[in-house]
Amino acid sequence: MADLQAGVGPFLGIFLLAHGWKSGLIGSVMTIGGVAGMIMTIPAGALIDATKRKRFYVVISAVFTILASGIILFTQEFWLVSISQVATAIAGSAIGPAIIGITLGIVKQKGFNKQNGYNQAFNHAGNVVGSALSGYLGYKFGITAIFILAAFFGILSIISVLLIPANSIDDDVARGMREGEKDEKASGFKVLFQCKSLLVLAGALAFFHLGNGAMLPLYGLAAAASGNGNASMFVAMTIIIAQLVMIGTSLLAMKMADKSGYWLVLFISFLSLPIRGLFAAYMHSHIGIYPVQILDGVGAGLQSVAVPGLVAHILNGTGRVNIGQGAVMTVQGLGASLSPAIGGWIAQGMGYSSAFMILGAFAIGSILLWTIFAKTIKDAC
Repeated sequence: MADLQAGVGPFLGIFLLAHGWKSGLIGSVMTIGGVAGMIMTIPAGALIDATKRKRFYVVISAVFTILASGIILFTQEFWLVSISQVATAIAGSAIGPAIIGITLGIVKQKGFNKQNGYNQAFNHAGNVVGSALSGYLGYKFGITAIFILAAFFGILSIISVLLIPANSIDDDVARGMREGEKDEKASGFKVLFQCKSLLVLAGALAFFHLGNGAMLPLYGLAAAASGNGNASMFVAMTIIIAQLVMIGTSLLAMKMADKSGYWLVLFISFLSLPIRGLFAAYMHSHIGIYPVQILDGVGAGLQSVAVPGLVAHILNGTGRVNIGQGAVMTVQGLGASLSPAIGGWIAQGMGYSSAFMILGAFAIGSILLWTIFAKTIKDAC
């Protein structure tokens, strides 16, 4: 599934740019998809909590993403491309809680941090493979080949998830009920609004993703605009560098969380974005992609382990873990969905360097929230 999701998304901006789209319109269509994903994450989390067919939602996510790839391949009409991004976003809103729920149901709360760390390391490794193949095929045969590759990976992801035995998943533990307490009832939805540490986490992530969401696609557009070699190869390199770093940082986050909790892990991830914005503002080159994407790998790799782990820990015993994951994804998705439009129009009006500096500065809000409420979060850890 990692290969499937990595295969198209980061190359979409380059594909549309080659078909005459401007950066503002590209950012807008990405925002439409982001808003759709944001709206669907809480309902998706609720469905994952309630269902005993969690594997089915992974299959549906793969099918949606395959169909979205086909739409983009055959037409570049604004509203049809927008529909394809909505389909991809709906798939993305379900896949996260589904994989978390399946993992929690198999290894239980005690083994979740460790297994989630391994899951994310394999996820990032899959992204490396998908991006490397996409970059090569885009260079050799054109970006059209990337969409075909994504469809192939979708079929493989469906086969893979169906190999998981359904009876190996404890559906009660998968939704956050305490192990062995079969008659316990799930808490009401108001628990999501009463948990201060969960609200702080969501707010900090919203600020971070408001800046982070547009950084990679804009960096690819900046390289394409400055004529920096083959665009698809450049984008592939940005993804590969970041994902290689994420493999290591996922495993590091797992060990740090076991030792001292999640506060420090997330604090370091927030610090990475302003520094990344400064590098991106002044280095639109093949040399610049190394510091820019290493920092991307640090931030995203740490969060990929710490966010699901912290939410699962905070909501353990409520029976609302997956809807909690969805709620956090919704708030951070609000930032991520607005980011491409904000970044795209800033880049079009003020230039790419200004856009990168402004986007990086949004993470200051995350750092302030995380520092002010440090005791609350540390107590929750």
